Amino acid sequence: MNASSQHRFTLPFPIEDNGLIIGGVSVSQLAERVGQTPFYAYDREMLSQRIAMLRAALPADIHLHFAIKSNPMPALVQHLAGLVDGFDVASAGELKTVLDTVMPPDKISFAGPGKTDRELRQATAARIVVNVESERELSQLAEIGASLGIKPKVAVRVNPDFELKSSGMKMGGGPKQFGIDAEIVPALLARINEWDLDFYGFHIFSGSQNLRAESIMEAQEKTFDLARRLAEFAPRPVRLLNLGGGFGIPYFPGEQPLDVVRVGENLRNIVPDARKDFPEAEFVIELGRYIVGEAGVYVCRVLDRKVSRGQVFLVVDGGLHHHLAASGNFGQVIRKNYPVLVGNRVVGEAVENASVVGPLCTPLDILADRMELGHARVGDLIVVLQSGAYGYTASPRDFLGHPQPVEVLV
Repeated sequence: MNASSQHRFTLPFPIEDNGLIIGGVSVSQLAERVGQTPFYAYDREMLSQRIAMLRAALPADIHLHFAIKSNPMPALVQHLAGLVDGFDVASAGELKTVLDTVMPPDKISFAGPGKTDRELRQATAARIVVNVESERELSQLAEIGASLGIKPKVAVRVNPDFELKSSGMKMGGGPKQFGIDAEIVPALLARINEWDLDFYGFHIFSGSQNLRAESIMEAQEKTFDLARRLAEFAPRPVRLLNLGGGFGIPYFPGEQPLDVVRVGENLRNIVPDARKDFPEAEFVIELGRYIVGEAGVYVCRVLDRKVSRGQVFLVVDGGLHHHLAASGNFGQVIRKNYPVLVGNRVVGEAVENASVVGPLCTPLDILADRMELGHARVGDLIVVLQSGAYGYTASPRDFLGHPQPVEVLV
């Protein structure tokens, strides 16, 4: 039996001697090198390859930005600083991380619906672009700029009058906490000069985690059209047009990878006309999960093997407190299994139906529910794939006081 037939998903990492290889190192050796389980590991070469693939698929006129919220690990961010064209942050903590890299400040933007006065002051002082999400932020930035003697750089985050169809998370269209409704943006644009703000352009992010190329293509076309309409009211030519992202990765059985080549071909058809309308603008696609999601794994160790009324339970030293998304408690309506395998026995001598559960005193602490896995023993390593995005920092790591995991870039 081969790995793909046993696990019903494509393995993104090589296998040697029946063990998963992460960054050129077997998962067993990596566990010894890290010195503990659980841990997250991110494959440096896979990150570089993903950026190269995107460069090949998308027009040269498209700038790639990395959304730090998907994975703010400093070493990973430092690696990507030499590969992408810009960073997008959502907090002062993330801003500190990116300012420690070589990324120029004018290639950094700051979005989020609840920026504090302190965060706005920090962003202004750092001379990055603030994606404003309300009239309050605009007026506050004007006051901050006057007090610091700096003209704040602003782009207007627009809540569009359309949504990204089939999106895992809809962030635009209808009533939303994100951005400024498209219909009231023209009036606010007229006030930007009054407030002595340096207008850069628009941020139009309509959704994320989408696997349908046609949905992304339609949203991008509508984004350009909306930007054209709004630009008529802008105080100066648009220098930045963030088209959002939306590129998803497959997590569950039956899901197919996004056809990025098709998305790129459509952009090649529509960007030339957009360039005529926005001769000074950088066209940005902002991606997080799509860049890092498949390059990361979560590794934990089997502590116990139990059979309860015929059902095998593998009790591990990790769980929902480290990887909330894999437990099904981070946005899933109906719980589905992430790709999970026995990392040091990728193809087991025997296959069994087993559940992987953590050490927490809650029935929600499940990493795999009745999955086909190689026969695992106490001490074996359980690996959760597709774990590079929204894993470590999106989890309640202090829940029940268990030890913290670590992160490594390999």
